Amino acid sequence: MRDRDPELEALAARLEASGDYRILRRLRRAPRVERAALPDGAREALALDLETTGLDPTLDVPIEVGLVRFAYDGEGRILGVTDALEALEDPGRPLAPEVVRITGITDADLTGQRFPDAEVARVLDGVGLVVAHNAGFDRPFAERRWPAFADKAWGCSLREVDWRDAEGYEGGSLGSLLAAHGLFFGAHRAVEDGYALVELLGRTLPSSGATAFGLLRASALRSTVRLWAVGSPFDAKDRLKARGYRWNPDAKAWWTEVADDALDEERSWLRTDVYPRGRMPELPSVRVDARLRYSARVPDAPPR
Repeated sequence: MRDRDPELEALAARLEASGDYRILRRLRRAPRVERAALPDGAREALALDLETTGLDPTLDVPIEVGLVRFAYDGEGRILGVTDALEALEDPGRPLAPEVVRITGITDADLTGQRFPDAEVARVLDGVGLVVAHNAGFDRPFAERRWPAFADKAWGCSLREVDWRDAEGYEGGSLGSLLAAHGLFFGAHRAVEDGYALVELLGRTLPSSGATAFGLLRASALRSTVRLWAVGSPFDAKDRLKARGYRWNPDAKAWWTEVADDALDEERSWLRTDVYPRGRMPELPSVRVDARLRYSARVPDAPPR
């Protein structure tokens, strides 16, 4: 990696020392590390980012993919980038002006382009965890375009690290979080977001003292249960909402997601605080793990 200009660094140091300035440095892509040089026990994960034609994975499609494969140790420390891929694909229709504005990708950039599916499969092969900064958005698109992503465990760096309350960051966007570490990058291009995510995951966080990736991985590998409070009385809505339940207007039911080992306690609370005189029906539930979480296969409505 090319060293930063010493004269500019000296100037930046003077500005920062004044207390009147904060300096952001451009994020440099992490250098590659050879797999043969990795220590015993090292594992690999994949940072993914997609740019798409819109927000609906049933109607829209990816137009750019960025994959950054990285190695980590048992403590969640990032050891280096082992592979990367960036590619474009022509969606076969003009891009909306808003997509061009956000991504900087134009119809001319995409003309005749096609994702190298064999290369995507190669970079994905053997990774234990796929990470995105909004996995609830990226995973459904990735699975529809490349079904092999459905067989992988996924984690979400946006939701599975408590950036604000536990760690004290002001924002949760990738740009905001890296700015807090004195870095900026060319956001909204897929592979740049991927490298930025790997950089963020490798950072040691101020309150926990753990790496962001260590916290994310521990959270992603926990099993949870999605539980629907079907048939709950109307006058219980405020208690349900205060406890973190969400309302599904189509299913006409409140639902929540709790840790696997907290399910009995949650059912007990519902029995005593929600359902009249403990007359609680059999409540439907679905167990969710990292292979299912953030996918379109997690039901929004109670299973029948």
